[in-house]
Amino acid sequence: MKYKLVAIDMDGTLLNSKNQVSHRTKEAIVNARARGTYIVLSTGRVLKSALSYSKDLDLKNPIIACNGAIIADENGNIFYKNPIDNSLVKEIVHLARSKDIYYHFYDENRFYSHNRVDEILKFYSEGDDNNRIDIKIFKDIEEITGMEDLNIYKFLFIDEDKNKLQKLRDELDRLKSLETSSSWSNNIEAMRLNVSKGEGLKELCNKLKIDSNEVIAIGDNENDLSMIKFAGLGVAMGNGNEYIKKQADYIADSNDEDGVAKIIEKFVLELE
Repeated sequence: MKYKLVAIDMDGTLLNSKNQVSHRTKEAIVNARARGTYIVLSTGRVLKSALSYSKDLDLKNPIIACNGAIIADENGNIFYKNPIDNSLVKEIVHLARSKDIYYHFYDENRFYSHNRVDEILKFYSEGDDNNRIDIKIFKDIEEITGMEDLNIYKFLFIDEDKNKLQKLRDELDRLKSLETSSSWSNNIEAMRLNVSKGEGLKELCNKLKIDSNEVIAIGDNENDLSMIKFAGLGVAMGNGNEYIKKQADYIADSNDEDGVAKIIEKFVLELE
């Protein structure tokens, strides 16, 4: 089977525990690109962050961001978007605040938070001035919902109390207008209903006229499951969620053991 596209999650997959792309992984990506294989970042991150990594890797390929709510070309021009209905924003914020759970949300390039948490802000402030994400701290959600042309693509809720998070997720699911997922044990994500990495990848493949059997998808957590199931070869990282591993066609080595590089070498470059 000749694979024409490899969709790769970023955190816990492409990036090692030092938040870096290893030399071996970069080399494998360069060689796959030279063969004409699409290497597509498929991430829960805001578009601007994904663009920064894509440019560093010289991918020159489309990007799936905000868990499939956005698909953009290599220059950040969005050709597919599916934001959360603005009428739901206040209700989502109210639910999070009623349970005293930290939250933030994204538009195309900006991170919005009601509370300054330096550890989280530092994560989103990495990179040079051209690639650094704009961060807006607000007091009243009306400051945001009153903005013109507002597109909110994803909410992220963080708490170490898993029971609190689950109760919030149950209430979000009861709205029947949102898709919920998780990218780490201490978070819940919310997007518009039927938005997922799998749906985003399907949309992109239709545009590129690539069959799902010609696709490899690599990820480590729940928000990657939809694209792992969509792809002809669904790969879970060795450091990934155990449930995701059971659903995958193949289990790679961990993100600190060049797992992504080895998958590309084996199935795209067909090296021994």
